[in-house]
Amino acid sequence: MKENEETKAGRPSSQNPAPSAVLPVSPTRGRLRPLGLDEVSITGGFWARRRHTNETATLGHCHDRMERSGWTGNFRAAAEGRVQQDRQGREFADSEIYKLLEATAWQSATGTAPDVDVTALVGAVAAAQEPDGYLNTAFGRPGQHPRYSDLEWGHELYCYGHLIQAGVAWARARGESEGELTKVARRAADHICATFGRGGIERVCGHPLIETALVELARLTGEERYLAQAALFVDRRGHGTLADGEFGRVYYQDDLPVREAQTLRGHAVRALYLAAGAVDVAVETGDEELLAAVVRQWEAGVARRTYVTGGMGSHHRDESFGDDFVLPPDRAYSETCAGVASVQLSWRLLLATGEPRFADLAERTLFNVVATSPAEHGRAFFYANTLHRRHRSAVPAADTVSPGADPGPRAPWFAVSCCPTNVARTLAQLPAHLATADDHGIQLHQYADARIATFLTPGHGVALRIRTDYPADGTVVVHVERSPSDRPWTVSLRVPAWTAGATARLTEPDGTRRTVAPGTVEVTRVFRPGDEIRLELPVRPRWIDADPRVDAVRGTVAVQRGPRVYCAESVDLPGGLDVDAIRVDPAVDPRDGPDAAGDTVVVDGRITAYDPRSSAYDPRSTAYDARRDEPWPYRPLDAPTAPPEADRVEITLVPYHSWANRGPSTMRVWLPADDR
Repeated sequence: MKENEETKAGRPSSQNPAPSAVLPVSPTRGRLRPLGLDEVSITGGFWARRRHTNETATLGHCHDRMERSGWTGNFRAAAEGRVQQDRQGREFADSEIYKLLEATAWQSATGTAPDVDVTALVGAVAAAQEPDGYLNTAFGRPGQHPRYSDLEWGHELYCYGHLIQAGVAWARARGESEGELTKVARRAADHICATFGRGGIERVCGHPLIETALVELARLTGEERYLAQAALFVDRRGHGTLADGEFGRVYYQDDLPVREAQTLRGHAVRALYLAAGAVDVAVETGDEELLAAVVRQWEAGVARRTYVTGGMGSHHRDESFGDDFVLPPDRAYSETCAGVASVQLSWRLLLATGEPRFADLAERTLFNVVATSPAEHGRAFFYANTLHRRHRSAVPAADTVSPGADPGPRAPWFAVSCCPTNVARTLAQLPAHLATADDHGIQLHQYADARIATFLTPGHGVALRIRTDYPADGTVVVHVERSPSDRPWTVSLRVPAWTAGATARLTEPDGTRRTVAPGTVEVTRVFRPGDEIRLELPVRPRWIDADPRVDAVRGTVAVQRGPRVYCAESVDLPGGLDVDAIRVDPAVDPRDGPDAAGDTVVVDGRITAYDPRSSAYDPRSTAYDARRDEPWPYRPLDAPTAPPEADRVEITLVPYHSWANRGPSTMRVWLPADDR
């Protein structure tokens, strides 16, 4: 496939500096060059606090729970020949150990040492690998199902994908391409190529992921056969090589070839991982047709199948995307892993194209899905992320293993605990998502208190210090600490899409002040150390309405402040009423609450007499709902419908990511509006 000039321009060359070694995603071509964990550090603010909790609580918690669940012991049992009787967990439990290892690699690359015994884990994994490279504790040994006998549900290639990603992470984090885990990953990849290459098993895995992993291993090692195998897997998808199961082949995207699909569909996590792998293959092979196909699917999925939080997937039964505009808030599945996969896809599309819209979605998803899953203490998690919780439920005990994806209080662990380790590896590598570079300058995509130091070209080092309390505050100050003295270069800043209709301003080092529109704003000059660029984003609460085709939320509104979506939670309502007892007045603008951190928003509304917890009227309100006594809940439109005036109150809203941290509660994002 012929490459376009824009793609060529993004290639590293003899004139470009060598890319950072510590990169979660390291394309050899594309519009933008990612910056590694050795070039970007988060120094304070929202994400620094989250990453500290990840390092000091979440990683150790995940390790402890996998030990107690017997998942780490599966490798020892396999090596000792007793796995048939002693194996614990689901068929994909191996992948959780690999994700934990990947997370610890990226976390350690930032100079911290999580409380995880990596040496013991890697030794156990290596001991379980068979001579031909096969590695899985659920298949292939005496008393187990044969290798690759259940490609629809067995997850063998999916587990390899996480193993390979962990091996790549440790190679890059330590600067050692021949570490033990990396050798294990390469032996597994060689086995995959020998087994699933042309003339071998010409099928795919029911759960995509191997594609991104093989491409990244090819980038690490320079071995073209890994890239070729990834391309084979992408092109095989959609040709009916998997059995038509309960949810149909669309569930694992085996209904249509990737190049023909028009939108994201089927199981949300699978769809997004496959799309990310297709982008990786397209970028490395210069396949513009394949890249355009994924962009088309992303556009349709974002426009018609994505929640206001950035969450994806509205079906609980099959964890899948619904039809266009089927986005019920109270039945939102919006799996945490789908949020992680969406960020991964958006990041790859941003690197390939340079278009800020991909960073816009990543920001929304990071703040409202990824940040929502873990509790403030980092040891309990949401699996699904509902937008409307109707019932209070008890907080699970610390030793509880939740059997399913209940949208109630966060659970310390799940029988299927893919989400905690996925959040952990995302937060561990997050600094690498903040900025990129090219020969001409630095591009800032996500805002956090941070430091950046890199080379634009050999001998032309630059360093920036970013100071901000974003998203609580919209001021972002970029301080130039190092700059070539003999050449101009460019600092590019993303102006988020959520600023549309408001005023964002940029102040240049010479004091020039201008209004800037959503998209990208650039400042080009011969910078001097001490120069500052100031971006002022209009972070204030705003009402959000939905496309009327999202019929599940007609008559309701939501509040967004900067990139964060807000919600009403019962603990903030008078007398502890449930959230279904409120209506809001969108004729009055929402406003910041009294806290200085921008963590609450106040809206005007009223409390209805109806308390969802009771069949009686609510004696705490003077309002009266005349319809409450009727034996049939429907009536002609010409019947009187207006109840007497209700008590007007101020209603406090909190960031959606913070809900359920104060005990059992009810919650809703979309709020019933008066006169709508």
